[in-house]
Amino acid sequence: MAWYDSAVFYHIYPLGMLGAPKENSYGPVEHRLRGLFPWIGHIKEIGCNAIYIGPLFESVGHGYETTDYRKLDSRLGDNQDLKEFVAECHKQGMHVIFDGVFNHTGRDFFAFKDIRENRENSRYRDWYCNVNFWGNNSYNDGFSYDNWGGYDLLVKLNQRNPEVKAYISDVIRFWVKEFDVDGIRLDAADVLDFDFMHMLRNVANEVKPEFWLMGEVIHGEYSRWANEGTLHSVTNYHLHKALYSGCNDKNFFEIAHTVKRLYGMGGNSPDGLKLYNFVDNHDVERIYSKLANKDNFFPVHIMLYTLPGIPSIYYGSEFGIEGRKFRGGSDDEIRPCLHLEDFADAVKENPRTRLIAALGRIRREYPALSYGDYKEEALTTTQYVYSRRLNDTTIIVTVSNQEEDAWVKAWNLPDGEYAGALFGERITVSGGELNVQLKGNSGEIWIPAEYNKEEAAFDLAGMEKKAKEERAAKEAADKAAREAAEKAGREAMRRAAEAAAGAAQRNPDEKNGEFTDAADHHASDGAGELNMAELLETLDLMTIPGDELIALMGNRSDYGQMSVKELQLTILSKMAKNGPLNGQMRRSVEENTHRDSLMNWVKSFR
Repeated sequence: MAWYDSAVFYHIYPLGMLGAPKENSYGPVEHRLRGLFPWIGHIKEIGCNAIYIGPLFESVGHGYETTDYRKLDSRLGDNQDLKEFVAECHKQGMHVIFDGVFNHTGRDFFAFKDIRENRENSRYRDWYCNVNFWGNNSYNDGFSYDNWGGYDLLVKLNQRNPEVKAYISDVIRFWVKEFDVDGIRLDAADVLDFDFMHMLRNVANEVKPEFWLMGEVIHGEYSRWANEGTLHSVTNYHLHKALYSGCNDKNFFEIAHTVKRLYGMGGNSPDGLKLYNFVDNHDVERIYSKLANKDNFFPVHIMLYTLPGIPSIYYGSEFGIEGRKFRGGSDDEIRPCLHLEDFADAVKENPRTRLIAALGRIRREYPALSYGDYKEEALTTTQYVYSRRLNDTTIIVTVSNQEEDAWVKAWNLPDGEYAGALFGERITVSGGELNVQLKGNSGEIWIPAEYNKEEAAFDLAGMEKKAKEERAAKEAADKAAREAAEKAGREAMRRAAEAAAGAAQRNPDEKNGEFTDAADHHASDGAGELNMAELLETLDLMTIPGDELIALMGNRSDYGQMSVKELQLTILSKMAKNGPLNGQMRRSVEENTHRDSLMNWVKSFR
């Protein structure tokens, strides 16, 4: 049994979490990574014992276009910062794995720069796949090459080249020696060369006992990648999709059949495939945004922590934050900057955080959830019962995604008294029959009473009372905010119309009320009269309703002439066309005051 068999991961995308600039100027080092040190205690408090962090190393933008594999990205800090971060994690009992981006490099990587400078005479021309000096690329280099995903920014390494293999092997050895890292998550593992992965496994066996290799694989037969010769584990995208869509569609059959297929892929043994389970990550939308009924956060995470595999929480999702992708492909909303002080006392006050902390504790206390056999016990479209058995201990999991309370039944279970690890109710299984009532969109983990080591995580009656109070308070706050926003929007539109009318009087050829034209006039003729640019600067990003934003900015395209505030308002107007705006979306725009970044953002919309 290795450390990763009983791991609960916390996934960090550091460039986003720490608010690093979107583009790397290769300027002075900014020690942002030190901002993660307070998070280590929080991560431990919610029951995680391992951290997956990355990408970390010097790159141009989002981190996956590596410039230097041996240097922490200067937007995050220096190598000493990373060394101390890993050491502190180890001190607090947590393992750490890095993102390993070995399928491709960025264009500023030394080997590719040499090809650009020396072309056919470069000694590194065979470090990359299909370099063709008779072709061209989107950067007009005068040669072509294979890339990842159609992006010429990501230049595909030739993983069959012995020099490339030796170089990457030395990088891994360096990471272990310099930072004492415990494993690697391999980016784009589903397109890595299999011989290359065999080489990586040999290096893993060499550098450190129980050094873990986990690969990003989207589709396919996972056992092709996760086996004794290549990787230890892969990302479980099959279960990821089943968990949220099974709840949204009220179709637990999708979840149970996915689990059955994956469990069979591993030989129907808990030791067969230890897949990396998740409900969201840095590439997909937040689970709290994907759920049609937010209350299903509860059963989804119970399943995440109790089904076969290794559970992972993506930073911030333990608080129930939202995050969607929008047309144009921007990942900014799912990779936000977070400040721990904004979530003070979340484990006590936020029921979602409290659930995650409880599940982390339960997972740690009961090895059957990590090592036990899995068996489906009962299944309907909205109810799912399964067990995890290890030696003489059977743990029973019951979940429901019905809105109303429901009775859940199963048969042929071990007789005895069981205690609910979450809510504390005690039940008796007699004659093999389980018959329990679950609250709507809820679940429970039933532990044999003699093994139940902890008090219940939730006071059910108190929780229901608090939930009602929270809903009432939220409705009142939403109503007040809506009324204030409507008032502010009406006032903004009135002032905008007046400014446009004034501009039209000074420019009779312009159409009265068209904000695109009126905004081009920067002179103010009358005392106290605002022109359009000045008017827009007065608007509060947090209060203007989406339809008002669309009316104000929706047709503007003169991005090069816009101020920072105008760019922000235009981005929000384009977001509003794609769906409702929430506070987090508005804050992410409001906090971005870099004009170049805003220009790229607004141009990304289609």
